[in-house]
This record gives sequence, C-alpha cells and structure tokens, in this order.
Amino acid sequence: MTGPLAPPAAARRARRRDRTVYLRSHPLLFALLCATRHRPVLRLGRTLLVHHPDAYREALTRIPLHRTAPGTTGAATSQLAETATLFDQDGADHRTARRTLAPDLGATALPRLRPLWQALLAERIPALATGDLELVDLAAELAATTAAALTGTDTPPRQLAHAARETAAAAARDHLPGPRRSGPTAAEAAARLTALLLDPRHAVLAVTAVNTTVAALPRAVAWCADARLWPTVDATTAPALAAELLRLTAPSPLLPRAAAADTTLAGHPVRTGDRLILVARHAARAHHRTPPADPAATQAVFGTGPHACPGAHLARAQLADTLLALAPHQPRVVRSRADRHAALPGYAELTLRRGSR
Repeated sequence: MTGPLAPPAAARRARRRDRTVYLRSHPLLFALLCATRHRPVLRLGRTLLVHHPDAYREALTRIPLHRTAPGTTGAATSQLAETATLFDQDGADHRTARRTLAPDLGATALPRLRPLWQALLAERIPALATGDLELVDLAAELAATTAAALTGTDTPPRQLAHAARETAAAAARDHLPGPRRSGPTAAEAAARLTALLLDPRHAVLAVTAVNTTVAALPRAVAWCADARLWPTVDATTAPALAAELLRLTAPSPLLPRAAAADTTLAGHPVRTGDRLILVARHAARAHHRTPPADPAATQAVFGTGPHACPGAHLARAQLADTLLALAPHQPRVVRSRADRHAALPGYAELTLRRGSR
C-alpha cells in the first residue's frame, strides 16, 4: 500500500520515524535483531532467534511450547491473574478459552463495541479544525473505553489505561534483559490494576487491549501522515490500509516462547527449555516496503494458528475507523517522542495538526 501510492521520499520519512521508536525503546535488543535478521534461525546459548516467516509459523504451529516458562508471555501474564489465562494454558483449556473469548473479541463483537470508539473519535478529532490533537492520549482513552466494555468495569477509562500501561511496563522490566529501571514491580502494578476490575482474570485482557492499541494506533497514523497516504483513505480502502500499516509497524515485534520438548526448527536442534524469540516484525516482513505476495505476512503480527491473537479483527477495525475519522483533516505530525519505558515500542507523545489539502 505504501509502494506505488507513497512518494519515495515520503515513504522513507515514514519508515525513518517509525524506526526510531524501536531503537529508542530497547536499543540493544533491537540492534541485535537488526544485525541478525538475515539468519533464518540463530542460536545464542539456550536462546534461538527466529526471523524467517516459515520458521516463525513452524514454531507456533508445530513445536510444543512451555506456556509458563520464565521469560515468556505466559509467565508474565500469570502474575496478573490468580487462575490460568489464555496465554499460559495448554491443550483443551487453551482451546476452550479461545472459544469463550471469540464472542467478545471477534467480528460478532463489532456491533456492540464499534459505537463506543466511534463516539469518542467523533468527540475528540474535530479538535484538529482549530488546534492540535495529542494522539497517544486519545489512543489510550479509546483502548481503555473498549477494555472497560469488555470487562464490565465502571473505572474511568483514563485511570484504567494508566494502570494497564504501568502493569505492562513493570512486567517488561522484570522479564527483559538489561538494567532494571525504577518503578513498581510487576506484582505491585498488577495488584493496583486488579483492584479496578470486577474479576482478576480480566487484568490480562485489559493489559493486552490497552497496550497493543497505544503502541499500534499512533505509529500507524504517524506512518500514514508521513507517507502522505491520507488522499487514499476512504471507506473502501481503509480496512486494507489498516492491515498493511499494522504489518509495517509490527506493534508487538517479539513473541517470547519456550520449547516444551526436544525437536528441530528449520534444521536446527531445539532442546526442552530452549527459549524461542519469535521475531514477528521479520516474519511479517515489516522491513519490506511493499506488501509480500504471501497474505500470511500480514497475519504474522498477530501470531498464527492456535496461538493467533483473537483480537486481530477488532484491532484492524479500530485502526480503520481512526484513519477514516482523521482523513478529512489530512493531519501531519508536528511533534513526536518515543516512549522509553513502555512494554511495547511506541510513542510517549504524538501531536497532530491539520494539514493542507
């Protein structure tokens, strides 16, 4: 979508701004991933970096995974709830949890949830007619409004968003390598979040919904603005553009997993307990300017197979509606600042101003 439609200089500007988000959030980690991306699978001690799309899909669909091993998503989310969650379940429990969540997060949930975020967009975006719009703040409120509807809490959206973002950042500090930054522990932050919810099990849903949206939506909008894609946005093109922007930005760039059995991956031996760093960014070929012919690349940012994110449909619809609401103003980015403390690469600040038509 950004190939023939975006001027080359504009496309480079969009990629350059988005790249700084990665490099400033976790510079050592993403420098390593960039340096090794040409190796399909690379072993570093007991850790395997998985870059190639085929190996990425194989790891998620064929290899038995230890759902609660240290350093995995399941281990991090197990701190948020007293009972097993979708991320740390196996087998029949995992399949049952996905079926239970489907009505809340799939296409059937759109008629109930879409009016909530559309009302917020209709309220906030007209501010562009006379002034600036802070998009990170809007994305957080939009995500928390949706999360509140999914969990049934009456906590004010801004308060819920703050708690969910603080919890994710604390979990990342506890699980990512490197010096530990100041702030509450994951357990402390999780306790604050669960106190705002009706059911502790809802904490995982709130953390996921808020943090992925706050990471994804501003970055996608900034890319759209920098690449000068606003004239291409309409009700027909917005869904496909939203999917492509999510591929290019890959808001959840890594899936940390662990092998639960001895096996092989792309010809490399894998031992029980080996840590698998599945690089969704490279599996989605986000570093390629034009959409790959393989549609699986677009899906890769949401995982694949039985481990695919059940909220992918909502995420794409939410971004498409945001692009449609912004397009009449053709906003440009006047200020941006990467968030060095968030769990996922994203902006701490992204300010938009109405552009010239």
